[in-house]
Amino acid sequence: MTPGERDVADIVAALTRVVPDFPLPGVLFRDLTPVLAHDRGFAAVTDALAELVEGADLVAGIDARGFLLAGAVAHRLGVGVLAIRKGGKLPPPVHSRSYTLEYGTATLEIPAEGIELAGRRVAIIDDVLATGGTVAAARDLLTVAGAVVTGAALVLELTALGGRGLLDPLAVRSLQVV
Repeated sequence: MTPGERDVADIVAALTRVVPDFPLPGVLFRDLTPVLAHDRGFAAVTDALAELVEGADLVAGIDARGFLLAGAVAHRLGVGVLAIRKGGKLPPPVHSRSYTLEYGTATLEIPAEGIELAGRRVAIIDDVLATGGTVAAARDLLTVAGAVVTGAALVLELTALGGRGLLDPLAVRSLQVV
């Protein structure tokens, strides 16, 4: 890890709020909202994520904090942004993928029309990598639409939940690993 990467990891660690027993007993929730609300924190995270996905034609952010991050990263890179939405939020037709997360199930969707994804180099941005189900569903959706998924960049990775293994061989980069 370079000194710059260490600085970003330290900023994320210092600003992350840890909430025990949320949303269920036994879950240790890591809330990145304070990181995003802090001017230096948000700027450092955005700059670092942009470096990790440089070369992408499009940045895809996962609902909801991933939208904030992906929009800022796309702006820095001078590329477009795609919102990967929770199920039921987009008008049809959509590509849809259901998946399991650490405390339930969910569905993600992207438009099946109106955005040409075939052959585009797309990087996925999200806040936390836990079990890997959310990022895997996003990767699968983009692949079905014909995109070339170049990798995933995340603010925080929870290694105990093993999400990275579900994503092989996708390149996954995280700013802080706990």
